[in-house]
Amino acid sequence: MNRRTLRRPVVPLTLLALLILAVWINSPQVAQLYDAGADRVAALPPAPAFTRGERVLMLSPHPDDETLCCAGMIQQARAAGADVTIVWATAGDGFEFDAMLTRRVLDPSAADMRALGNARVLEARRAASLLGVDAAHTVMLGYPDGGLERLYTTNYTQAYTAPTTAATAVYVTGALTPGAPYTGQALEADLNRVLDRVRPDLVLAPSPQDFHRDHHTLSFIAQRLLARRQQIDRLRFWMVHGGVEWPLPKGLHPQLSLTVPPLAPHTPWHRVDLNAAQEATKLAAVNAYGTQTRIMGRFMRAFVRRNELLSAP
Repeated sequence: MNRRTLRRPVVPLTLLALLILAVWINSPQVAQLYDAGADRVAALPPAPAFTRGERVLMLSPHPDDETLCCAGMIQQARAAGADVTIVWATAGDGFEFDAMLTRRVLDPSAADMRALGNARVLEARRAASLLGVDAAHTVMLGYPDGGLERLYTTNYTQAYTAPTTAATAVYVTGALTPGAPYTGQALEADLNRVLDRVRPDLVLAPSPQDFHRDHHTLSFIAQRLLARRQQIDRLRFWMVHGGVEWPLPKGLHPQLSLTVPPLAPHTPWHRVDLNAAQEATKLAAVNAYGTQTRIMGRFMRAFVRRNELLSAP
């Protein structure tokens, strides 16, 4: 018996073990095990309530992030009479597997990926409308999905070419600055335009500890721009990519708590409690992202919980 013969069953067995593990950790039957952090969440201080006339700016790296992290907060802000503006930094046009399913092609072209970007723009506006934010209070910037780190570093002044869309400039329909080059300089100029127009009292941005590069890069940019304005105290953080398999279990579990993300255990989190109606509206907004939910539905619906998390100042 040679070494090659010994190896043959190893890969199938490994895959089988991983499959069993994935089924187990996402099983509703063990949901109570993952709600072990509920006591810690319950002990967190509640986030300050939104107020009438307060200007809230939501910075979302991709269409759907604003819903996953903050759909309940957005509803509560609107119900309180706050003015909410949602800004999407990218159109979410970098997920090739998504385009394969939505465009029904095995090898998506640049045109297919651009079509995906425009489809996600429409989904984003539908989701925002469900949360009570009309189109006049939404801003699509349309910079490259997966490319914000490059814009922040090596492509601050020289245009970046997005590998999926082959675009070097903003192309999505309804963008704030059509034709703006894919540079960090142009992105910052657009964000400054938004800040000048909205004059936010509160800015909700991704956490700098968020694992996704677009997320923590947008956080760094927001911190830099607000620091220049001496408004860093207006910044609050949320998280979507908070650690391996977080939040658990996957799927819809509105009775469970959204626990503290493993990548940011020491962040001074505040708890935002959601009622049943707010959870239902959040679920509807998640489901508005049909291009995404057909692939990542269990991950996305796992954020529909009885609370959300927001950092303290």
